[in-house]
Amino acid sequence: MLMSQDARFDEEQATSRRARVLGMNYVDTSSIQKILYHEILSVPEIKQLRVVPLQADEHNILFGVTTTTSQQTMAGIRQRFQDQRVEFAIISDNGFTDYMLLYDPPKQVVYQDIDINQTASQESVKQISIMLDQVRADDMLAYLVVQAHHLNASDIHIETQKDDVRIRLRIDGVLHAIATLDYDKYRVLISAIASAGNVSTSSKEAQQGHIAQEVTMADGSHVDVNVRLETVPTINSMDVVMRLFNMDPEMYTLDRLGLNPEERAVVDGIIAKPSGLVMVVGPTGSGKTTTLYSMLNTLNNEQRKIITIEDPVEYQFPGITQISVTSQEGGNDASFADKLRAVLRLDPDVVMVGEVRDMDTAKTALQAALTGHLVLTTFHASSASAALTRLGDIIGENPLFVSAIRLVMAQRLIRKLDDTTKLAYDPSATELKMIQDVLDTLPAGRERPSLEGLQLYKPGKSDANPFGYQGQMAIREQFTMTDKLRDLLEAPGNSLSAQTIEAAAAASGMHTMLQDGILKVLSGETTMDEIFRVVG
Repeated sequence: MLMSQDARFDEEQATSRRARVLGMNYVDTSSIQKILYHEILSVPEIKQLRVVPLQADEHNILFGVTTTTSQQTMAGIRQRFQDQRVEFAIISDNGFTDYMLLYDPPKQVVYQDIDINQTASQESVKQISIMLDQVRADDMLAYLVVQAHHLNASDIHIETQKDDVRIRLRIDGVLHAIATLDYDKYRVLISAIASAGNVSTSSKEAQQGHIAQEVTMADGSHVDVNVRLETVPTINSMDVVMRLFNMDPEMYTLDRLGLNPEERAVVDGIIAKPSGLVMVVGPTGSGKTTTLYSMLNTLNNEQRKIITIEDPVEYQFPGITQISVTSQEGGNDASFADKLRAVLRLDPDVVMVGEVRDMDTAKTALQAALTGHLVLTTFHASSASAALTRLGDIIGENPLFVSAIRLVMAQRLIRKLDDTTKLAYDPSATELKMIQDVLDTLPAGRERPSLEGLQLYKPGKSDANPFGYQGQMAIREQFTMTDKLRDLLEAPGNSLSAQTIEAAAAASGMHTMLQDGILKVLSGETTMDEIFRVVG
């Protein structure tokens, strides 16, 4: 970092005074011509001893030393150069740094983009690791974020192993190894992450954090680092997963969700009459938050008050009041349910609760949905029907909650085939039977595609895309509260399984995620392997 002229002047004045106290000569290196004498001392010696030759001829050498250079070091220099007249002068710390930059100039950093092709071989991972080791220490986090965005990755995984640390990127839902770090470099990276995300590197507990900062890298480029941070201690050290956020509000629209006409009609109905409870369910990384924010963005106008309670706030939108609450809050801090009750006193039209986790939050959300609010939330469950059984387990028998539910949507993300490289093939008898079995379970009245002359597709390869997939799409199942489902759920003393609820929902016209996935296979958008990888 460059020092201002005034600060440098002050440092030289202080060094001059210190030289007088020590009874030594002083040289202001900022005002002399700097000559390099490589033959007198090597660069490692200059760096280690903190001694630099300032002037030299056949008979005389003047060395510059700092106030931290030891008397023992100077005595060793005199002993080494007995044939010359050796003198020493005090120079400032920044004067010594100026000389070091001349003797050992920093290597120019070249930020090489990681090519997704390189993730296919161990040799490529080795090359990327060597290149990553050359990235300036305080730029490592920003560099990884840039590369993750460059490859359209959703997460960065830093995984400690016995001998080294592996870095992987999740691209289109699948992890790809890109590099390994030695533990010295890992400690530099993890320190930067911990400092920026306000977490501890010595914690024995899992931690959460959020990093939002702009970094100016060595090449002058500016990088917005915006990630959600999850850490967990392992037997080796601390593992980290960073979820990348895309801050472009235009990404969050209903048109980009890929809803089919039936699903879109239901969501449009909720937008037109915003009340009741909407739950989007699925595991981490299934696109739940993107779906909810797309609904919120569509609902956002001058006539509505929208408030969110999130852990943490992932995307910021103008016109929406967003409240961050962390799962690490304790003591006298408000819980999700307490904050939700406080929010309802602010008279919102729409409330988003980041996740329903406990009975108190669930009951408060349902009560809000019953009193005219639209409540959007996420829930961890394997399917739409399983979400209802889990919700029932949380709140117990309460017939009122059935009246509050407007929509339950479950989803997963699958990889889309690259249309430019995908390869057609004739399905096997086993695949045809699997497909037919799924189609036979489609709701009555739903059109069943013909399997005659059917061709399926598998991923191809190209130099630009060796994996054959390009982006992700959602497969979904959803149901609204029909009379048949309501009667089933409101029956007193009825202990319902997810299978019973799913059967009732299917009878009311719901198609499952498996059915939705198979239909996308038949339309050539994805593969059988991908559906079974994600849905099972």
